[in-house]
Order: sequence, then C-alpha cells, then structure tokens
Amino acid sequence: MSSSTSSSSESRPEHADARAGVFICADLRAEVAEAFPVSLGELRRVIDPAAAEETVHWGRNYVYRTTLHGPAGETPVVVKAFREESARQRLQRRRKGSKAKRSFDASRALLAAGVPVPGPVAAVESTAPRGPSFFVSVHLEGAVEARYLFRAMNAGRERELFPEVDGALVLARLGALLRRLHAARLWHRDVSGGNVLLAGDWSGGEGGDLYLVDLGRTRIGRALSPGERMRDLARLPLHRPGDRQNLLEFYLGRAPAFGKRALFGFHHHAFHLRNRLKDRLRGARRVLAGWKSRSAHPHIPPPSEGAATRDRVVWDPLSDQPHLHAGRTAKLYARAGDAAIHVREAAVLVRHLPAAVGRWRVLRRELYEGPQPFGEAGVGVHGGSAPGPELLAEIEALGVRCVLLRLQPWEERLTRDQELCAELHARGLDVVLAVAQNRDLVRDPARWRAALGEIADRFAGLAGHVQVGHAINRSKWGVWNQRDYAALVGAAAEILGGAPGMRLLGPSVIDFEPHATCIALNWPENRVRFDVVSSLLYVDRRGAPENRQAGLDTVDKAALLRATIQTSRDGDRPSWITEVNWPLREGPHSPAGRHVAVGEEAQADYLARYHLLLLGSGLVERVYWWQLVARGYGLAERGDAGLRRRPSWRALAFLVRSLSGSRALGPSPAPPPLRVHGFQRADGSSWLVAWSAADNRLEWRPHAVPRALFDRDGRELPIRPDGIVAVSGSPVYAEMPKP
Repeated sequence: MSSSTSSSSESRPEHADARAGVFICADLRAEVAEAFPVSLGELRRVIDPAAAEETVHWGRNYVYRTTLHGPAGETPVVVKAFREESARQRLQRRRKGSKAKRSFDASRALLAAGVPVPGPVAAVESTAPRGPSFFVSVHLEGAVEARYLFRAMNAGRERELFPEVDGALVLARLGALLRRLHAARLWHRDVSGGNVLLAGDWSGGEGGDLYLVDLGRTRIGRALSPGERMRDLARLPLHRPGDRQNLLEFYLGRAPAFGKRALFGFHHHAFHLRNRLKDRLRGARRVLAGWKSRSAHPHIPPPSEGAATRDRVVWDPLSDQPHLHAGRTAKLYARAGDAAIHVREAAVLVRHLPAAVGRWRVLRRELYEGPQPFGEAGVGVHGGSAPGPELLAEIEALGVRCVLLRLQPWEERLTRDQELCAELHARGLDVVLAVAQNRDLVRDPARWRAALGEIADRFAGLAGHVQVGHAINRSKWGVWNQRDYAALVGAAAEILGGAPGMRLLGPSVIDFEPHATCIALNWPENRVRFDVVSSLLYVDRRGAPENRQAGLDTVDKAALLRATIQTSRDGDRPSWITEVNWPLREGPHSPAGRHVAVGEEAQADYLARYHLLLLGSGLVERVYWWQLVARGYGLAERGDAGLRRRPSWRALAFLVRSLSGSRALGPSPAPPPLRVHGFQRADGSSWLVAWSAADNRLEWRPHAVPRALFDRDGRELPIRPDGIVAVSGSPVYAEMPKP
C-alpha cells in the first residue's frame, strides 16, 4: 500500500461507526470481528507487507502470514492483499463492495451455516478509488492445500506421499461439506484444490478437518441450480474417474444417476479444457501487459502528481530498489526524445562489437588451458539493512575479505555508512564503495557533485575502490542514455579521482546486455578510464547458471564481457561482478517477478555453482553477492527473533573456507549433466567439486576413493567403500588422496 496509507494514523480524523468494530478515517475503512477488538493502528501495521513473516502465496494477490497483537494476546493471522485497479474491478467494488469485504462477509455466512473456514478477523479497505483492500483471517497452523493430495491421487502415489491420509475419506468429508454449503444457499464459485485446506490429524479413523478459503467470489442467499452445483464440484482437480464418482456420490448422499454423472463430467472436462487453453495464452497476455503501465504492489507509493515519464520513479522499501510507474509504451515514447543519442550509441556498437565477438571466440578456445588463481568471493552490504555490529559480526563469521558497501546519497545517511566503513577498514577488509544514483541526482548535477565531495571527504583512506553508478541501463535508476552517465562519471573522476588511494569502477551494467557495456566503455563523451570494469551479471535470472540465453551460459557470458573489455578503447582491465543474487519467493520483498524466483535451497545451489564456474574460469577476479542481510534475496534475513542465516549463507561460507587461495584446474571430463571441477588448495591438497547441472540425482565415480567428502554447506558425508558419490544440483566437495 502507499506510504500515506501505511503511516501512523495519529494525524488523521478517525471514528468508530455506530456498529461495533467499524473504523472510518480519511484513507481507510475497516470492519473488525467482535472476537478481535484491535485498534486501527494495529490493523495498519498488519496490512503493511513489511510485517510479513512468511509468504503464503505470491500471485495476482499477495498472501502472507504475520502476527496480530491485541488485548487477548498474539494471534497468528493470514493477510490477503487484493489489487482492485482495473475499471472492471473498480466497478465491481462500487456495486458489490471490495474483495476483502466480500471475503469477510462470506466467511461469517459460511461459519453461520456450519461450514468450516479460518476465523475472519477484519476487512480493511483503502478509500482511494484504485486503492487496495485486505482480508485478515486466523492462520491455521500446519494446514496443507488439498491440491497436493489430489496430485498424488492422480499419479496413484497417495499412499506413498500421504501415508497418514485416506484419500477416500477426504472425498467423503469434502462431498458432505459441499452439500452443506449449497444447502445453505451459498455458492463458492472457486472450489479448487488450493482453496480446500487439510488441517489437524488425519491418521485416525475419523480424519482431521477441512476448511474452505478464498471466499471473495461467494454468492450468498440464492438457491443453486443443478448446473451451478456441479460447476463448484467440477473445479476440483480429480482426474481419475473413480475419484470423481466417489466425490459425487458423497455429495449427493446416494449413487448418482446417469444424468448427474453426465452433468458433472461435462462441467469437469469443460473447466479443465478451458484452463489448459488459458495456460497457453498466459505468456502472450504477459507480453501484452508489459506494454501497459506496470501494476505496482499496494505498498508502493504513487508518483508525484503530473510527473513526466522519466520522473515517475518512487522508492520501494521492501525490495530496496526504485519503481518506475511507466509501461513499455510510455518508456519507448520518452526514449524517442533521445533518438539522436541512441543513433550515436548504435554507431559505437557497430564499430566495436565485431572485434569483441572475434576476441570472445579466442578466449573460449583458450579457456582452461592451464591452472588459474581462484578468484575472490565478496559480499555487498547496505548500512540500513541491520545494525552495524550485526553486519560486522556476520561478515567475520562468513569469512569473506572483500566487502562492497553501497552508498545511496539521497538517504543522507553517510555518517552511518562512514562509521561502518571505518570498522571494516580497521579489521583489514578490502572495501569497495558503490555509489548509486537516483533520478533526482541525475537531474541535479550540483547536488550530485556535492554528494561526491562529501563522499571524498568522509571515505578517503577507508576504501580502495569506488564504483560510480548503478544499473545504468535501467531507466528506473535515473539514467536514460549514455550522455546522462557520462555526466555522472565525469564529475566522479574529477572529485573522487583525486582522493588518496581511490580507484574507479564502472560502468555497472546490469544483467546480460553486452551491447550496453560495449557502448559505455567506448562512448566518446566519457573519457574516464575505469581501473576495474564492474558488471551486475545476473545472467538474466533464468534459473541455473548453466542455463543458456542466446546460446551462452554463464561462463560464455563472462568471456564475452572480458572480450568486450579487452577490445575497448582503454584496453584490458580486471573484470569484477559487483552484484548477483537469485531472488526468493517472498512476494514484494523479492527484487524480481515471481516467475524467476526460487526457493532457498535452489538459491544456495546456484550461488555455489555460479562462484565455482566464474571464479574458476580466470575470466573474473571477484564476485560480490548482493546482499548480506535482506528479505527476498539476502544471505540472511532479519526478523523478530534476530538474524536467520539462509542455506546460501552456509554455502558461501564453506566455499570461501575451502577454496580461498586455491588454484582452479578447470573441468574434468564427465558425461553431461555431470560437472566436475578440480582445485589445488594452498595446503597442497587436491579437491574435486561435482554437481548435476540439470538438478537431477546421479552417481559419480571419482578416479580414486576420496579421503573426505562434504556437502554444499560443509557437513561431512559418509564415504562408500566403492568410492561412488551421490550427486545432485547441490555441489559435493571431495578431498582426494595424494598421488
């Protein structure tokens, strides 16, 4: 929701309605169940996604778990945030009420009819025409969506995957529940496998509990036709005829006649055929949607009234990045105003790219011709992500010696950052300052120069390198063309270049866009020679680092980047990756869309493999993970109980501990998708690291029985007498016997 909605309510007129539990103020209307007499201020806190403790579902709407603090104590609750921005949704809201209010009313109606649902807590609505609404309900600890049981039943594996659950009993209970629902003149209209929850203990003869959720479409108080009843049942993903027969029999309370079976079968096949067609069209709809203005999460504030396209940028505090309120059409129209600059950019690319491609072919042929020093792994931090002592303790425990400290001058928190940098420097760590920009700093050269002058004064002698600019090929960070960036980096070279010991990094192109790097390194108006070429190489966040994009995997991309550097105007220099991560499935805390988000274990696997591939290639000297502490993508996250280290933290800590200072020997012959890379450690020991690039399980037989075996996180594994090692997408480290 917008910052105006999520801020304190003290400055707003608010009052209780004549009905108990109803609050009305300038920007919100809330209705609270009698059993939960909480304040409007507490409701404001709960509906702020920053309060999320766990993401339950991340799709068209965002669902998360948090804790409600009330007079009766703490209550775990689930919050569902609805976006109601389209003209159709706004019309429905005026006619029928918000989705949150409809869910709240339906929950109470179902409970009155004896149909189990999670207890309704509150419905909260923004008074803005396009504002969000929020439905708050009691969290059911340990509840599981029935879809997982139904998938197992469809595959004939329910006894294997759900040994404690009797599938026939679930269908019997569900059929009776839906009969009771419809008899009470309630039409759910979305009884899918994900909207039926299994809770309690199902190992006994009577089974546990069933609950219905997602009630926003429920119609109340009208008798259902036979077709409407069957349409509710038909949405359940039961693909075995026997299971559908059982459900229908338990729903009717008797053996179904031919007409009922035919009606149910027709609606079942029609619904699932329509779903398959929608799945095929979904990709095309996403492409078309990209040309419209992006739909922002409810917590993101609106742009300034009347702001031009380039200036419609606001800060997203949950994902720690800017958000541009503009679609592709609007951005394309804005870029048309820079057509002359873009023609010059294309001319630079045409002149220099062929040489880079030719050099890339040579680098690929020469790759792994001999041992290479294993590069250094580092971590990025932001001073506002956690208290300084916590960050320092985590960096020490992680074992990295290279730290990138991002400075965001518009925050005006350089005193805090200076103190952190001084502590890092005092501990002998190599600190890189990453000076980011926003649209205001790009538009105001005097303010940019003043910020650089303060950085030069405060950080002189504390950091050896400074990166100028951030994601210069992303307009949401304020840079729309190379002329914008040339002005930024020219001022930085003048002001920071004279600071003792500071060397410049750039141009900080994000994702795999070698054309943007080529143009930036050869732009005629940018005469600054970067001492190190920095890149934010996210490999387009397309899954595993071995995946190919435009025919190139991660190592190919690093080789093309190095070739671009070597053939640039100022010649060869070190190549550093100053930012990479894999976003997690944590809703608006994730810095990228849900279609590219991964789980914590996959993130840890990809981190280890990315570092092994790039730092062992000789193409890249350093890789920095962004960032140490962050929701949605960090190595650790900060909650009420303090810092929690993710699997990726342990994976990086063991990689640093085991391979720092070693020499990379390159890949050993292995049948795909098996990958095996060799390393010679500083103590003289020889190590092999193996994994499956396809994330499947397979067996690997090293040339000798390992002396010791460790998993990705450094836990020692048992060694089989025959020396065979089980390998998956999670790397396995093997210390080999000396020859």
